[in-house]
Amino acid sequence: MASASVPGLAEIVAQARACRVCAAHLPLGPRPVLRAEAGAGLMIIGQAPGTRVHESGIPWNDRSGDRLRDWLAVPNETFYDAARIAIVPMGFCYPGVDAKGGDKPPRPECAPLWHPPLLAALPKMKLTLLVGLYAQGHYLGKRRQKNLTETVRAWRDYLPEYLPLPHPSWRNTAWLKKNPWFETDLLPELRKRVKRLTK
Repeated sequence: MASASVPGLAEIVAQARACRVCAAHLPLGPRPVLRAEAGAGLMIIGQAPGTRVHESGIPWNDRSGDRLRDWLAVPNETFYDAARIAIVPMGFCYPGVDAKGGDKPPRPECAPLWHPPLLAALPKMKLTLLVGLYAQGHYLGKRRQKNLTETVRAWRDYLPEYLPLPHPSWRNTAWLKKNPWFETDLLPELRKRVKRLTK
């Protein structure tokens, strides 16, 4: 049982959802999007919500999410069962648009503030999927390879704790075609581990 001085997971998630630390920097205002329950054995750490996720409050509720669920070979009901899969992005709120028209990076305040207490309250966590450069940079640090392709290609080196993935954006379709090993080698192992952790 959690001590009165140490918040439990539900309280930490509630506090994170009420966070307003970056409010002045968020063009659409704060709407932290995350999911986690104590039984989860798998965590997905992506970038930050896009506009569609900001509007719905549902993580990965977009075309990228469709592709990610295909990669994992899980139906929506499993993907959104927070007792099986925790979804904790690098930035919980939509960060706005950069000068080139893409989304800005996740706010730098978010992960250092919220990830440590969330992870400490998830004792059954077995595998964390690091989706994209920001998650890989934060969690792999100097263990990363020279670029995302080489980091993902070296996925075996980071198991059993982490498994790096490219972002499932449809803009990365050309990357997937250029790197067929992702589908032939990595995805079968990913699906096997996800199935084991979410059954």
